[in-house]
Amino acid sequence: MADQEKFTSTVEIAATPEKIWSMVSDLPRMGEWSPENVGGKWKGGATEPAPGVKFKGNNKNGWHRWSGGAVINEAQAPSRLSFIVKVGGLSGATWSYDIEPTPGGCKVTESWLDTRNPLFKVGLVTKLATGVADRTAYAQELMDTTLANIKKAAEAG
Repeated sequence: MADQEKFTSTVEIAATPEKIWSMVSDLPRMGEWSPENVGGKWKGGATEPAPGVKFKGNNKNGWHRWSGGAVINEAQAPSRLSFIVKVGGLSGATWSYDIEPTPGGCKVTESWLDTRNPLFKVGLVTKLATGVADRTAYAQELMDTTLANIKKAAEAG
């Protein structure tokens, strides 16, 4: 769609694609690296990502707290994870991680495809819900910080 925007962040990590896959695909642990996500739970008895598997993520920003349901749409170990997030049944975003081997480890690209309803792209509405008026700029900061934290954790051992 023409009104959808995609943002990406990429980092080189001195770790195997398998190690990074094990980190980014363990969505309940995402709160260890994300400045906004605080973790969540697999739904329906699932314990790992697969197409169609559901996950409920929890987020916070200051005193703002919200949950969103996610559905895995791609899980190709150790190279790609993608999931669609909805909040209150409304489309929010598609998040993805692409992991490519490099001579020194791997290149990891996190992407955020903004699929929000245009009403929720209005600064005041977004600020009331998440504490951030410019969600697109903030998403870029989130991805940069999340990948930096994953890099630090993966390279630490």
